[in-house]
Amino acid sequence: MLATPPSYYRVAAGEVSPRAPLKGRADVRVAIVGGGFAGLNTALGLAERGITDVALIESQHIGFGASGRNGGFVFAGYSLGEESLIGRVGEQQAARLYARTVDAVNLIRQRVGQYGIDCDLVDKGVVWANWFRDPEVLRRRQRLLESTFNAQWHWLPAADLSEWLRTRRYHDGLYEANALHLNPLAYARGLADAAAARGVRIHEDSRVRSIKRDGAGWIIRTPEGELRAEHVVLACGGYLAGLRRSIDRAILPIATYVMVTEPLGDHLNDCIRTRAAIYDTRFAFDYYRPLNDTRLLWGGRISVRDRSPAAVKKLLRRDMLHVYPQLADARIDYAWSGLMSYARHQMPQVGRQPDGLWYAQAFGGHGLAPTCAAGERLAQAIVAGESVVDDHAAFGLERAWRPMGYAGAQATYWYEQSRDWLKRRMEG
Repeated sequence: MLATPPSYYRVAAGEVSPRAPLKGRADVRVAIVGGGFAGLNTALGLAERGITDVALIESQHIGFGASGRNGGFVFAGYSLGEESLIGRVGEQQAARLYARTVDAVNLIRQRVGQYGIDCDLVDKGVVWANWFRDPEVLRRRQRLLESTFNAQWHWLPAADLSEWLRTRRYHDGLYEANALHLNPLAYARGLADAAAARGVRIHEDSRVRSIKRDGAGWIIRTPEGELRAEHVVLACGGYLAGLRRSIDRAILPIATYVMVTEPLGDHLNDCIRTRAAIYDTRFAFDYYRPLNDTRLLWGGRISVRDRSPAAVKKLLRRDMLHVYPQLADARIDYAWSGLMSYARHQMPQVGRQPDGLWYAQAFGGHGLAPTCAAGERLAQAIVAGESVVDDHAAFGLERAWRPMGYAGAQATYWYEQSRDWLKRRMEG
């Protein structure tokens, strides 16, 4: 297996015994490639519907990719904002897609309790804090969420927000109550344990070398094993498997950065007096959350570069001190980066190719609820014998045009970042 950067999540969740690689030959109804949230939710969704003849194959270990390294936010919606979503598919379809992520938040909460998953879940909502003085962007979104998506986000006047967040950087805010945060690696492991307890076979350290159509089914080969399956789901995220060109070329693997402070004790209350998770209204926003052991987890930035822990620490510490200068003496204990998968249209790509190969990817930026929703939708489609996932048909496998796409993504990030900077400067 590849060595992964040291992360707070791995230390907090503890080490676990590796699962055995795939060896020998076996027949299954469904084979899933990828041990992140998309694959795990599909496997568990199938098992909960009575389909336990399932094998999940992971090239590294469960939660190796973005699923085990992200910010740990669980809230409704997608990377593509609600207004843009309506522009793409209309109000009714947008409302249905959004509702799936609301259901996913509720299902994640339910599964943590049902399966006894120890993942440091904090069910205290999420705050969207306004970096700018103009409140209209918050008001407009609040109205749209209520009128079209039946979602009530509560207004936080600046005076109330400043009681929660002890900083001069923010003005008003919105509070999404039906949201939570957790240790994503521990949650991924918990999903794997729940699926395995229901009969799903899970194999780590089993890189798939080839997938070939064989009559009405498929043959999957790894270095030491072979699976014959009626259905195959590719769920490899930002770590491209090289198994289907049309699927790989439709995403950009983009890096994001996370760090965690030392335990702050009572000093945390000098900055944050809420258990909610927080992100702000800029395009290049910060996101952060207080942890159960009084540490502060801080994430942000989007880049085509997967940086070293030292570089991540330097960048994010500077961002943190822009918001909370009172943390100047706080030590940073952990920092890491990792790859997420993005599509040009900023929506998940969930569907089935003409030859019957299922896929689920491009969850970067808003991953936990949409991956759960995708897993449920794929499980439902496979059990029902559907040939098309209509919900996501408008968001297909648009080519990302690597490596040129990387330059475009970085240029867009810098452009939006400069717009945010200019807007703040103009406000004074």
